Amino acid sequence: MRILLTGATGYIGKRLLPTLTEQGHHVTCCVRDKKRFNPPQSLVDKIEVIEIDLLDEESLHKIPKEIDGAYFLVHSMTSNSNYSALEKQAAKNFRTAMKGTQIKHLIYLSGIVNEDELSEHLMSRKNVEEELAQGNYNFTCLRAGIIIGSGSASFEIIRDIVEKLPIMITPKWLKTRCQPIGITDVISFLSKTLMNPQTFNKNFDIGGTDILSYKEMLLTFAKVRNLKRYIFTLPVMTPKLSSYWLYFVTSTSFKLAASLVDSMKVEVVCRNHSLNEIVGIKPIGYEESLLRAFQKVENNQIASSWKDAYASSGFKADISDFIQVPSFGVFVDKKKEVFTNKEEVIDRIWQIGGEMGWYSANWLWSLRGNLDKLVGGVGLRRGRTNTNHINVGDALDFWRVLYANKNEGRLLLYAEMKLPGEAWLEFKIEGDVLIQTATFRPLGILGRLYWYAVLPFHGFIFKGMIKGIAH
Repeated sequence: MRILLTGATGYIGKRLLPTLTEQGHHVTCCVRDKKRFNPPQSLVDKIEVIEIDLLDEESLHKIPKEIDGAYFLVHSMTSNSNYSALEKQAAKNFRTAMKGTQIKHLIYLSGIVNEDELSEHLMSRKNVEEELAQGNYNFTCLRAGIIIGSGSASFEIIRDIVEKLPIMITPKWLKTRCQPIGITDVISFLSKTLMNPQTFNKNFDIGGTDILSYKEMLLTFAKVRNLKRYIFTLPVMTPKLSSYWLYFVTSTSFKLAASLVDSMKVEVVCRNHSLNEIVGIKPIGYEESLLRAFQKVENNQIASSWKDAYASSGFKADISDFIQVPSFGVFVDKKKEVFTNKEEVIDRIWQIGGEMGWYSANWLWSLRGNLDKLVGGVGLRRGRTNTNHINVGDALDFWRVLYANKNEGRLLLYAEMKLPGEAWLEFKIEGDVLIQTATFRPLGILGRLYWYAVLPFHGFIFKGMIKGIAH
C-alpha cells in the first residue's frame, strides 16, 4: 500500500518508517526541510520525500492522490504561544487536502484525555482529533500517555532528574498517576492498526501494564540504575516554580517544561485495553521499557531523540536560512593547523560535544552552558544523540548542525545559546590543513561588547580545540 507519513523527522515518525517499509508499504514522507531528513540508505528506494508545511495550504498540493492510508504525527508544544490555534488550523488544512486523494484510513497519535479538566496541551490534542475525525475517510485515534524509549522526552527528563539528584524536593504533581508505555509498543499499535476495520472511526487508549505515580516512576528508575534516591514533595510549589525546577534540573527548554508541568497535573490512565485484543499486542511494563531503553543507549543505537527536534530550543527557521555564513559586518576567529592523519581528524570532529567535550577547556564550555541556562537558553545538557554519527538538523550541546559531510571533511554548526547576535562554528579540511572558523554577527552595541568581552578566552579555547582535534 501507499502510505503518507507526516512528522517523518520526528521522534515517532523516524521509528515508524522502517516498520512500514518492512511490511512492504511504499511511504511518502512529509517533511518541512529535506536537509533535515536522513533516512537509512536501505530505505531510499522504498520511500518518496516531499516538502510541505501544514500551515501552507498551497504546499499541500504536493501530496500524491494515490495514497491508501496516512499517519498524522505532528505536534507542537512550544514553537508558538498560540500553538493550540495553529495545531487546529494545521489539522483542518490536512483534512481538506485529503479530499483530493484516495485515502481510506487516517491514524492520529494523541494524548490520553479522560479527565474533565485538561491542560492546554492535552486540550489542543483533543481539538486536533475532533478536527481530523470529520474527514471523508476512516479515522482512528490512538491516545498515549508517557512514552518511554531511548531518546524520548519523558525518558531523558526522568534520567536527568534521577541521575543528578540524590535528594529531591519536588512539586506535588509527582503524586499524579499515569500509565507509561514503551516506544516499541507504540510503534506496534500504530503499524498494526493500519487498515484494520475493527479500529475504524474509533479512539483507543494505549498504555503499558503499570499504573504509577510520577514519584513511583522516578524511584523505579533509581532502582533499575542501582541508585538510592530520596523524594520529598512540597504542597506549596506553584506551577511556575515547578516549571523552573524542571527546566534547571533537566535538558528541557522552559516553554516545554511549563507545558509538561501543566499536563502532569492531569491523570493519564487508560480507560480500557480493548485494542490489545483487536491487534494482538501484550504491552510490556515500565521497568522492562526502561531496561530496553538503556540497552539502546549503551549500544549507541538511539534511532531518534526529542532533543533533535526544534522544540528542544525554540529554533523556528529552516536550516537553509543559516547555511550561508555571512562575511560582512561580522567578527571572525580563524585558525589553521597541519595534521598527519586525515581519517583520525575527521573522526575527532565527528565526535565533538556531548560526553567527548570540546577538546579544550571543557570547564569553560560547561560554565558557558550553565550561564546560558540561567538566562533561559538550552545549555549543554542536550548533548548529542549518537557518539559517532552527525546528521543535518541534529542538536549538539547548544549548537544545531547545519551541514555535515564526512567525505568532504566539513561540519558547520549554528549557535542556539542565548546571544546578542548570531554565531557559527565551522570545521573544514583542505589538503593536510584543518581550518576552524568561529563567526559572530553582532546585534547592535551589546553584540559588539559581548564579542570583546569573550575575546580573551577565545585565544586558548579555540587554539586548544583545534590542536586537540588535529593531534
